[in-house]
Amino acid sequence: MNSSIGISEPQVTRELALDHGLTEEEYDRILEILGRTPTYTELGIYSVMWSEHCSYKNSIAVLKTLPRTGERLLVGAGEENAGLVDIGDGLAVAFKIESHNHPSAVEPYQGAATGVGGIMRDIFTMGARPIAGLNSLRFGTLDDPRARYLLKNVVRGIGDYGNSFGVPTVGGEIYFDACYRDNPLVNAMSVGIVRQGETARAIAAGVGNPVMIVGSATGRDGIHGATFASEEISEESESRRPSVQVGDPFTEKLLLEATLEAIRTGYVIGIQDMGAAGLTCSSMEMSAKGRVGMDLYVDKVPVRETGMSAYEIMLSESQERMLLVVQKGHEDDVRKVFEQWDLPATIIGYVKNGGRVTVYEDGQVKADVPAESLVLGGGAPVYVRETREPSYLKDVRNPDYLNFPEPEDYNSVFLDLLASPVIASKRWVWEQYDSMVRTNTVSTRGDAAVVRIKGTSKALSLCTDCNSRYVYLNPRRGGQIAVAEAARNVVCTGAIPIAITNCLNFGNPYDPEVYWQFKEAVAGIGEACRAFDTPVTGGNVSFYNESGSSAVYPTPVIGMLGLLNDVSGKMQAGFRAPGDHIFLLGTNRGDIGGSEYLRIRTGRISGDAPNLDLSHERRLQQLCLELIEKKLIQSAHDVSEGGVAVALAEACLWSDVANTGIQSGVELFGSVRADFWLYGETQSLIVISASPSAAADVLGLSRQRGVPCQSIGQVTDKGMVSIGGKISLRTQILREVYEQGLASALGE
Repeated sequence: MNSSIGISEPQVTRELALDHGLTEEEYDRILEILGRTPTYTELGIYSVMWSEHCSYKNSIAVLKTLPRTGERLLVGAGEENAGLVDIGDGLAVAFKIESHNHPSAVEPYQGAATGVGGIMRDIFTMGARPIAGLNSLRFGTLDDPRARYLLKNVVRGIGDYGNSFGVPTVGGEIYFDACYRDNPLVNAMSVGIVRQGETARAIAAGVGNPVMIVGSATGRDGIHGATFASEEISEESESRRPSVQVGDPFTEKLLLEATLEAIRTGYVIGIQDMGAAGLTCSSMEMSAKGRVGMDLYVDKVPVRETGMSAYEIMLSESQERMLLVVQKGHEDDVRKVFEQWDLPATIIGYVKNGGRVTVYEDGQVKADVPAESLVLGGGAPVYVRETREPSYLKDVRNPDYLNFPEPEDYNSVFLDLLASPVIASKRWVWEQYDSMVRTNTVSTRGDAAVVRIKGTSKALSLCTDCNSRYVYLNPRRGGQIAVAEAARNVVCTGAIPIAITNCLNFGNPYDPEVYWQFKEAVAGIGEACRAFDTPVTGGNVSFYNESGSSAVYPTPVIGMLGLLNDVSGKMQAGFRAPGDHIFLLGTNRGDIGGSEYLRIRTGRISGDAPNLDLSHERRLQQLCLELIEKKLIQSAHDVSEGGVAVALAEACLWSDVANTGIQSGVELFGSVRADFWLYGETQSLIVISASPSAAADVLGLSRQRGVPCQSIGQVTDKGMVSIGGKISLRTQILREVYEQGLASALGE
């Protein structure tokens, strides 16, 4: 039990409100809502609920422009803990991606671990069993000791938590750029399966129904974590370690099983994870959604530290906790479920009429607030900030970036690309993750992971995607490309893209140039989602990703969900058989803006983002799916970082056939400069292979569908990669460089 009698609280003043991250206008609004000066606990409640992390006050107006409805969506975007998508046969997929950037900057192991734990809870509070985890990571360049430290500990945190929790980490991406040195990005995605009609809601209802807290005891870890996530990283951030939560994956595993069993009893009216802002957020949001109120008795909350105040208990972000509203009369039924899993379940309050949440401590009222005034879409502030096109664009788009000579040694440049940590194999990372636990994983190698749904013929194709360099150079087109490439990746596995979740990582929204980037990127995402019929199911906005005067590249990460109705039709990325013909779907324009090749040659991220025609991209993807469905092709691999040359090398390295190589003729480049054709990152390109007997049909169908298809070589078993008379290297040399690139950069 909590014992906090005698704890004195500071007098609430305007200055104290500003110290809590509120503006003067927001403090005046609180005075107007309450009709009085708030108590200290109320000030804490408003400060976290009106923080950017919880209220989305600087982003919600822009987010509402995204396509948020579709025939497969079972809940509206943002209505529940995660998106819910119909995949047929009475099944649904719950999925979501969220950031844990700031905690990972100051405590990378726990920051990453609790990011994984938090997103998993969002899934199983929906009643869905998590079946896969993914991530999207950004760090500084690996010649920097800090970047190496952050990478190693973030990866260890993700691996330790996910492996112990028992959900496979099946995919993700990692990029390295100097702008992420002090402010890494750690985005975690979780995917779960649930039967339709067996889902749970994050709502409070039924006057007199008890409110229960289940799971771990409450401590002081994570207090003001939501506010911390709404600030820039600075030298003082190291002192904010108490704002980083501490996770326990073994407790979370128990909580998963107990929660799913409790939901199946039918006695759980509503349930919500205690993530950002802890008990405050869950109680306020559930009350507002149900248009009811709650009486909460914080001295009933199980705590693990003595002397905790109402303020601390309401704002604590201790992990592995849930808030439940339970049908009156069945409290013991629900409690017994949790006790069977060695977890406490404690009644801490009751649902009431009136829409106000009243917090009691030792018989005294510590807070009495209208829940609706605190939540997204209710009384929380909504702002649209000033925008201004960034001044840097004029410099980086200077056409002089194209004026450098062709390489004298194409082989050497190619090896440099394959060794680049951005392109090289991420084996050092994924070997620390258990990708096969629960035996659902079909494939993790290639453009997207494929995970079967047991008891059916179906499978999911999953990926995370965003090349932030493109967004930096052209935010709208970069946003389009993030969606297009994510869709292309799942298409290359044979899956139909059906929905996305997103994690939008940007700098300070009060900076007009940053806000312009944000609005343009969201506009591009919306345009692409409409083109591919992939509505946005929800996600996360993370602002204030900057340190000093420098923001990270705008990084709108896309989590794509694709569906294979028959997993036996999965397509692989690696070449299948010697003698197969290799084709390039699409037109290679040799776009090098923002490319890794350009960075290696010039040391700069410059130019414009690659061109993208959304209607052409849609036709390309539909053709690829048709070729797969008709069994006309043997492999399909998206062209991305490193261009066609890297895509061809990867298709050899991922082949199951020994000594796979390619022989590609000299008539490849046309009017495009050879190095740009080989190493440029032109969009809407897919490398495919087909047996000799199917080659003519591939070309014929491509002509019918109006998609260019160029024959570029043949698969061999000679163990040599020869491309266009410019590159000639043994496959084994490429493998050694590709597999060791990241580990070498880390000094492993």
